[in-house]
Amino acid sequence: MPLTRRYSQTPCVVDAGALSLLRRHRSAATLLTPHAGELAELLTRWTGDRVVRASVEADRMGMAQRMADLTGATVLLKGAQTLIASPDAPDDMRMQDDAPPWLATAGAGDVLAGLCGALAAAGLPMRDVGAVAAMVHGQAAHRANPGGPVRALTVAHAIPGAVADLLSDGGF
Repeated sequence: MPLTRRYSQTPCVVDAGALSLLRRHRSAATLLTPHAGELAELLTRWTGDRVVRASVEADRMGMAQRMADLTGATVLLKGAQTLIASPDAPDDMRMQDDAPPWLATAGAGDVLAGLCGALAAAGLPMRDVGAVAAMVHGQAAHRANPGGPVRALTVAHAIPGAVADLLSDGGF
């Protein structure tokens, strides 16, 4: 059986350079994790219309939902206001906007994607994967350094404590 057929129904998280590999609508549970520039490139490829980053930034909700509808995947649009758009619930977009601005650092998106992968492997629906991962990621960044710049590895190391805090505070 060809590799593409065998894994076509396997749930997955698609981040960074792998976003360009997505070529068709997926029926399997899938989470895309682009930032605005990557979403612009995806929309350009999928629609044939030129979409620029500024257009995505001007209509983040609409563009994230458009990509979710086109691909059949849940879209976690990273940014100061992280959005989670689902093809199954277009009127129920989720948002996380309490992460610190210093979370926009090299490697932080990789930490988020890894967290998403762990939650997806646990069997959560992709919409919940995106929402929970964004919340934990933001809390881990606050915990890693509550006042300024932080390294991605420090954020990763802060995830267990952030989860413990959220569980004890009733954040979940």
